[in-house]
Amino acid sequence: MDASLEKIADPTLAEMGKNLKEAMKMLEDGQRTEEENGKKLVSGDIPGPLQGRIQNIGEQGHMALLGHSLGAYISTLDKEKLRKLTTRILSDTTLWLCRIFRYENGCAYFHEEEREGLTKICRLAIHSRYEDFVVDGFNVLYNKKPVIYLSAAARPGLGQYLCNQLGLPFPCLCRVPCNTVFGSQHQMDVAFLEKLIKDDTERGKLPLLLVANAGTSAVGHTDKIGRLKELCEQYGMWLHVEGVNLATLALGYVSSSVLAATKCDSMTMTPGPWLGLPAVPAVTLYKHDDPALTLVAGLTSNKPADKLRALPLWLSLQYLGLDGIVERIKHACQLSQRLQESLKKVNHIKILVEEELSSPVVVFRFSQELPGSDAVVKAVPAANMVPSPSGRERHACDALNRWLGEQLKQLVPASGLTVMDLEVEGTCVRFSPLMTAAALGTRGEDVDQLVAGIQSKLPVLSCTLQLRGEFKQEVEGTAGLLYVDDPNWPGIGVVRYEHANDDKSSLKSDPEGKEIHTGLLKKLNELESDLTFKIGPEYKSMKSCLYVGMASDDIDIAELVETIAATAREIEENSRLLENMTEVVRKGIQEAQVELQKANEERLLEEGVLRQIPVVGSVLNWFSPVQALQKGRTFNLTAGSLESTEPIYVYKAQSTGVTPPPTPSGTRTKQRFTGQKPFKRSLRGSDALSETSSVSHIEDLEKVERLSSEPEPNTPEASTPKGHPGTPSPQKANQTENLQKGAQCPDDQPQVEEPENLR
Repeated sequence: MDASLEKIADPTLAEMGKNLKEAMKMLEDGQRTEEENGKKLVSGDIPGPLQGRIQNIGEQGHMALLGHSLGAYISTLDKEKLRKLTTRILSDTTLWLCRIFRYENGCAYFHEEEREGLTKICRLAIHSRYEDFVVDGFNVLYNKKPVIYLSAAARPGLGQYLCNQLGLPFPCLCRVPCNTVFGSQHQMDVAFLEKLIKDDTERGKLPLLLVANAGTSAVGHTDKIGRLKELCEQYGMWLHVEGVNLATLALGYVSSSVLAATKCDSMTMTPGPWLGLPAVPAVTLYKHDDPALTLVAGLTSNKPADKLRALPLWLSLQYLGLDGIVERIKHACQLSQRLQESLKKVNHIKILVEEELSSPVVVFRFSQELPGSDAVVKAVPAANMVPSPSGRERHACDALNRWLGEQLKQLVPASGLTVMDLEVEGTCVRFSPLMTAAALGTRGEDVDQLVAGIQSKLPVLSCTLQLRGEFKQEVEGTAGLLYVDDPNWPGIGVVRYEHANDDKSSLKSDPEGKEIHTGLLKKLNELESDLTFKIGPEYKSMKSCLYVGMASDDIDIAELVETIAATAREIEENSRLLENMTEVVRKGIQEAQVELQKANEERLLEEGVLRQIPVVGSVLNWFSPVQALQKGRTFNLTAGSLESTEPIYVYKAQSTGVTPPPTPSGTRTKQRFTGQKPFKRSLRGSDALSETSSVSHIEDLEKVERLSSEPEPNTPEASTPKGHPGTPSPQKANQTENLQKGAQCPDDQPQVEEPENLR
């Protein structure tokens, strides 16, 4: 860089080079770290509220940011020096980009918005095809409407943006579908495009421009640009290419489909993300011979401020050099190839790749292994991928892939993974190092960690997907439970308990149901199983549901569903008892008051009126006492009824009332050993058996499991212990002795006295 600056004869450029050297020296000094007072200080830290929040952008990033400050300094020069300097910066940057990316004799337009370059190209195409457009304006377009062709795999919102910027109606856009039979399902269907062009020509329309992809925004597939270029030349159309795969033009080996982009009329590139340069503009390279039309279209400008947009990129390219640029792009491509080769060896992972092409974008997804397929699922081209016939399985896999992508992003933040939804394949995970590796500093070790993370998550995904169907069947066959189909939940499933007052037709929130599900969640979490539970609103309503998480081991779904139903039923009955307690007590008090009033009236009739007079009543009671029974009422909370207190005074014992109903429980009771967690299907896979367990201990456990599964015998002979058939058992001998002792006792003699303190 210093040698190139010394060759510049202009004194302004020489002075700027001197200042640039000083800035580089300050930058190198700022990268050094020093130890002060035992604390490691980095001079690059920014004090104030932005401290610790600025991304580590590296030296090349500092150069790009320095270009913006230097541009403000250069703008203060006099007009003549400013014109020469900005022209030199613009021409040098354009020449370097055209040589690096093999675009000969091209011009460059630098812009902040990525889609702005395509807008200017469309205006240039309109001015080139409609000669009277400058004079007559849109009246020329009314007689022969222009048509802009976009691929169905183009980035979302591109067509609407073009129409808004150009002032064209939406019928001027034509969406070209992708291949459906042969080739990639993310490539433009060339035969169908030719048919559309012929139909538009016959209707009096003008095919104006075609936007092709060299690396689609979704999966990085490249259109057949060579065939599209021939079609555009045949019908006089403008061919514009964009995509992330254009970065590979700087490498020594380039695929033929991407190399054909060098023959197109224009292309838009984003060197900022490719090279890890912040605040660097996008570039649109184009070929056109008429400078007047390019000036009218806005691709060129005489303003020095517009030319200074290239200054940050000019500094960055000189700092990196050709070797540095190629090395960064090559490193990103090697990362994608490394991940692609590693994923081919992982079971249940399908990769969306182009046939016989090395795409720098890797898109993969978890997919259930079909019966009879090979143990290793190899990479399948997108054209050969057929979506699952069951929509339910498709939604289940989408939810699991969404969960997998989020887990991998947290596990390896430097990978730059993104989760996306494709129309045909469903939810997938994308790895595009060309757009993220330079900024995040992705290395080969990160790719290996990513593959290890995928392998560690596969058992959980496979086990959960296999248990979802069984969980649905068990829930649908259990009374009181309703299966909720939530396509966004990656766990085993979602279930809702329908209580007695549940309004099935209503979609509003149910407070009683929410209270039951909250208690159910608390009870299930107390079991300390490997499953995770949570509650939340239903997918299509506001009613509370229980969400069962993912499973990493073989789970006994029948036991799980029975436990959920029994626990929810118990909580509902307990809540009913608490709710009815107030009403029962209130009614009991009212009934007791009525009974006491009747008892007082009966006592008045029995004793007479004279005994109620204070003095006379005392005299009568002294001569003739009244022998009245002590009557009262007691309220039984268990039975919810009033009872007389006469047995308490007569028999000196309090009534036991009605026995409360037993607590409901599941019909299946499973014997669990020490250390074995709930809902485990088998003893062998439980944590109760360690690697150091003896063989005899295992056999004992198997015998206990086999004995617990056998039915209890009903005949006395089956319960007789081993030994002589005539020998009575100790329990039977004790029972016989007790019966004989009981027969010797007289019938009128009570065996047990009721204690008086039971009152």
